[in-house]
Amino acid sequence: MSILDRIQEPNDIKKIDEKDLPELAQDIREFLIANVSETGGHLASNLGCVELTIALHRAMDFPADKLVWDVGHQSYVHKILTGRKDQMTTLRKFGGLSGFPKTSESDCDAFNTGHSSTAMSAALGMACARGIKGTQEKIAAVVGDGSFTGGMVYEALNNMAEVKTGCLVVLNDNEMSIDHNVGGMSSYLSKLRVGQPYNDLKNGIEKALMHIPVAGEKLAKGLKRSKDSLKQIFVPGMFFEEMGVTYIGPIDGHNIRMMEETFRRAFKLNKPILVHVKTIKGKGYKYAEKHPCYFHGISSFDVATGKVKNVEKGLSYTAVFARKLIELGTENNRIVAITAAMSKGTGVNKFAEEFPDRTFDVGIAEEHAVTFAAGLAAEGMIPVVAVYSSFLQRAYDQILHDVCMQNLHVIFAIDRSGLVGADGETHQGIFDTAFLSHIPNLVIMAPKNRYELTRAMEWAVAYDGPVAIKYARGQAYYGLKDYNEPVEYGKSEILREGSEIALVAVGNMVEETEKLYNRFLQEGRQVTFVNARFIKPLDKEMIDHLAETHKLIVTIEEGILHGGYGALVEEYLESKASDVKVLPIAIEDTFVRHGSVEELRKMLKIDAESIYRRIRDIME
Repeated sequence: MSILDRIQEPNDIKKIDEKDLPELAQDIREFLIANVSETGGHLASNLGCVELTIALHRAMDFPADKLVWDVGHQSYVHKILTGRKDQMTTLRKFGGLSGFPKTSESDCDAFNTGHSSTAMSAALGMACARGIKGTQEKIAAVVGDGSFTGGMVYEALNNMAEVKTGCLVVLNDNEMSIDHNVGGMSSYLSKLRVGQPYNDLKNGIEKALMHIPVAGEKLAKGLKRSKDSLKQIFVPGMFFEEMGVTYIGPIDGHNIRMMEETFRRAFKLNKPILVHVKTIKGKGYKYAEKHPCYFHGISSFDVATGKVKNVEKGLSYTAVFARKLIELGTENNRIVAITAAMSKGTGVNKFAEEFPDRTFDVGIAEEHAVTFAAGLAAEGMIPVVAVYSSFLQRAYDQILHDVCMQNLHVIFAIDRSGLVGADGETHQGIFDTAFLSHIPNLVIMAPKNRYELTRAMEWAVAYDGPVAIKYARGQAYYGLKDYNEPVEYGKSEILREGSEIALVAVGNMVEETEKLYNRFLQEGRQVTFVNARFIKPLDKEMIDHLAETHKLIVTIEEGILHGGYGALVEEYLESKASDVKVLPIAIEDTFVRHGSVEELRKMLKIDAESIYRRIRDIME
């Protein structure tokens, strides 16, 4: 029986002898590698925080105590230590364990997370609630160094200094977010990493002074009073202390005993404390240590070689975007690319290789990225902000106020628009149409395939104003290659003209709709098939034409129903008092859990078969 097999319920780790903890850490790493190689997931970040999680679990009691994971993709070890080891084979699968903390999954998950820089705010809120209730639970937040480029961290730090209640922040410093960290805070943390001489010197001097008869204790107290001066010498800035948060570290993030003792002492003090631990992302698996970016989030892979299984053939939409951006950047030196710590994920790294002076990675700071782009555009540049759909939500005010209100020529390349699959609720890109479609001046496009994505980018560069281009995660659609109507402002593309039923598909749902169209064709029904192409402005001329010649207009999109394309069409036809019936196919008012895109479409009844049945029922 392995040491890990003795962990069946929360707090079982306290029954493990301290001398067996290194073996437990090794068991966990082997277990993680074996499981994630089958399920896919966030491997490198979890391998790096094994000892850190063990130490926290030794110092805390679950579910009474509250542990908040920033982003949360590094919570696999926490799941294992709270009795979910046997469920890890279902990780990120439909109906299985989430790849992120989920309060609905376990009482030991204190807060749902999935986006960066939120944990400190949530933990501080919990600490203040504890004070109001008069309870005694311990509260901690684990925050990666990459998250310290996000503005919410500093808002929380500022508030912590004011509130002054007991709250432990563990800065898990592995010099990485998803890509390598950039910017001033990264440089600052680099200085802190070499700040151990200060701690060693201070402790050594204090011990020596205490042994001096009579005057020793007084001298030691004097040293403590002058500690700020020493810190300024050995650890430049001491930013956290100056913000009013007690700073401890850096300490070895793979030394369980040291971390456990530090955490226990910190929990006894009723004040905000930041413990800086230094970890190695991907520790224990040579391929993950060597390529931590690649193994940050990975599909199923071969353990022996580290190579991904079942590699998709053909270019992804991200790769198509990256290639075209380089081509456009070669032709026009006003084009600049901006990413928020997702250089590889968005394909901007390829542009950076060609045009490093025109590429800006701003760190995990989407709000800044958008207003920064607005500043560039105000001075004649053509900034392309490449961002995942679910992360763009954070910059809503900046899009509206700083870009669109001034009608600036900023291009938003919205990757992962629509269902993304295994990452679940926090990452599904299903809200972008709803939160963008009501903003004046903003043009929204949704290309049907890889070829139209490149033409949309050409059009967006030539246009003078804000443009959002939405495209899906994964392999680009190569179908309908021969349908190449020129891109014209606000005009949809009628792929095939029929009668009675009109199918109007948006973006990545054109591929699903083609299956539906072909089924009707096999039945001898000549239906109309339209590629919406432009979500905003709405192609009212095309909609009027369909309303005059069809009994039913079916809009099909992979986004939320309320505020979506179908709702816009329905609203327009109602304003015209049209008799045509509109059937909007979209995602009902819900957050969508994890699973494959195919499984989720079936569950949400937006797959070709489900849509066919709904249309048949209406027509009958």
